[in-house]
Amino acid sequence: MKKYITFLAIGILLGITLFKSEAASWFRIYEMFKFQSFHMYGIIGSALVLGIIFVQIIKRKNLKSFYKEAIVIPAKNKSFYRYFIGGTIFGLGWALAGACPGPMYVLFGAGFFNILVVIVFALLGTYLYGVFKDKLPH
Repeated sequence: MKKYITFLAIGILLGITLFKSEAASWFRIYEMFKFQSFHMYGIIGSALVLGIIFVQIIKRKNLKSFYKEAIVIPAKNKSFYRYFIGGTIFGLGWALAGACPGPMYVLFGAGFFNILVVIVFALLGTYLYGVFKDKLPH
C-alpha cells in the first residue's frame, strides 16, 4: 500500500509540474507543431538530456530502486522501422488531440472535461493494440 501512495504522490507532483510549466497546454503544443515557439522543445530537450544522464548513472553505479529492487535496462533494439512507424502514429495522435498520454490526465484533473473523448479513444486504441499485437509486425 505504501508503494501506491508513493506512486500517487509522484504522479500528482508530475501533474502539477506539467500544468504549471504549460506542457499540458494545447496552445503550447500547437505552437510546437507549427515551429512557432521553443517552449516545448526546451522542456522535451531538457527531459531528454536529464534522462540520458540519469540512465548512465544508474548503469554505471548499479543503483537500485527505492524498494531495493534491481533496475534492469534492456539492451538497445536496433529496429528503426518499428520506432519510425510507432513514433509517426504517436505524433499524429498528439497533434490531432493536442495532448500526449501524460497531459491528457492532467487536463482532465484541471477541469477540461472534453479531454475525456481523447482519453476514451486512447484507452480503446491501447486495448485494440493488446488484442491485435500478435498479428502486427514487430
